[in-house]
Amino acid sequence: MTDMTETAEPNTLMKRLPIIVIGVVAVLGAYFLRDYLTFDALAENREALIAFRDANYVLTVLMFIAIYTVAVAFSLPGALILTLSGGFLFSTFPGFLFNVTGATIGATAIFLAARWGFGKQLGAKLEGSDGIVKKIKDGIDENQWSMLFLIRLVPAVPFFLANLIPSFLEVPLRRFVISTFIGIIPGSIVYTSVGAGLGEVFAKGETPNLGIIFEPHILLPIIGLCVLAVLPIIIKAVRGKKGL
Repeated sequence: MTDMTETAEPNTLMKRLPIIVIGVVAVLGAYFLRDYLTFDALAENREALIAFRDANYVLTVLMFIAIYTVAVAFSLPGALILTLSGGFLFSTFPGFLFNVTGATIGATAIFLAARWGFGKQLGAKLEGSDGIVKKIKDGIDENQWSMLFLIRLVPAVPFFLANLIPSFLEVPLRRFVISTFIGIIPGSIVYTSVGAGLGEVFAKGETPNLGIIFEPHILLPIIGLCVLAVLPIIIKAVRGKKGL
């Protein structure tokens, strides 16, 4: 009996080690990197960044995606600055593709770490539960695509939570990756386009309008996409009531 307990504890610790490491690095990063990944830092180093990009374009792309991936995977501060940098360095296109690629890879890393450490056990507990908790999980399971796209499209849902929630609900990896990549494209295009105009902003000594995503001409189309994401759920609910 003792041997089984001793074997189970290290296995549990090993499974949870990746998400623990992510949490520790996130806290340390928030403290030590808060002054580096900022708009001011980007403005101060813009000429050096442009020169390096012009001399090493492919290497710059690979390094940028790698840095973005690490920042998202470890929930480091400055993801928005990196998105702006993607536009500043590579224009809206292909900059937004580099942003989305790095964000998706990083999000997948968190998803897998959380699932490996807690997701399967928590998913099994939710599946075996009764009452309202089980009904909520069943509702999400029946409308996974819609819910996944919705949490990506709604600006109010923190990116970190949008990575963790699916890992606890036994969402297939393939479905998570596809919905993440496609779902973050609208917001990424908006902020990458803001980054593409930073040259002019820097020249005027101004700061970019980071609240642009909440302006009507940007927000209304995103709300429209949210409605489209929810539409299958509404249709299914209406059909279910008619069946009753």
